[in-house]
Amino acid sequence: MVCGGFACSKNALCALNVVYMLVGLLLIGVAAWGKGLGLVPSIHIIGGVIVVGVFLLFIAVAGLVGAVYHHQVLLFFYMIILGLVFIFQFGISCSCLAINRSKQTDVINASWWVMSNKTRDELERSFDCCGLFNLTHQYQQDYTLCTAICKSRSPTCQMCGEKFLKHSDEALKILGGVGLFFSFTEILGVWLAMRFRNQKDPRANPSAFL
Repeated sequence: MVCGGFACSKNALCALNVVYMLVGLLLIGVAAWGKGLGLVPSIHIIGGVIVVGVFLLFIAVAGLVGAVYHHQVLLFFYMIILGLVFIFQFGISCSCLAINRSKQTDVINASWWVMSNKTRDELERSFDCCGLFNLTHQYQQDYTLCTAICKSRSPTCQMCGEKFLKHSDEALKILGGVGLFFSFTEILGVWLAMRFRNQKDPRANPSAFL
């Protein structure tokens, strides 16, 4: 059977959706593991990762069932949803890669002051730092209330803003790169689904519609 045939398209689409299922399960598992160990204190982050994992899992299951049974309706909605996901993911990935250090500083600064005191205290203890940036008198107030371990080891603690910038820069590059890579696999999925949907099953009745 040549690679452009019905069986090859079906197997390729099934394999791609199995990968999507594994990625979805991995996201759910990592989120649960992080919550269990207390590595991620924010329930919103955990919930967001789980929602993305479940959404990806549902798309993969729909694509897999559509590929196995050559289901026209499922394949059609699979193509539409995956195409929309590609548009959003491509845009977000490009934004992650394009955001500069100045913009990151503005976002971190704006987020810091809308956090509750409890959340700021958790972040300071997690990252072992005190205060955000030494720009205003509020830094001194944050430093006084800080309960990080570094205060007992040295006279001054590293500012949290510098640590956040380092981690955010690395995270944005990783998220942008991985997101961009997966966005192109989604285009491949749309193309495979469109091609497979328009192919006729050689085992079916020759007079039947696709």
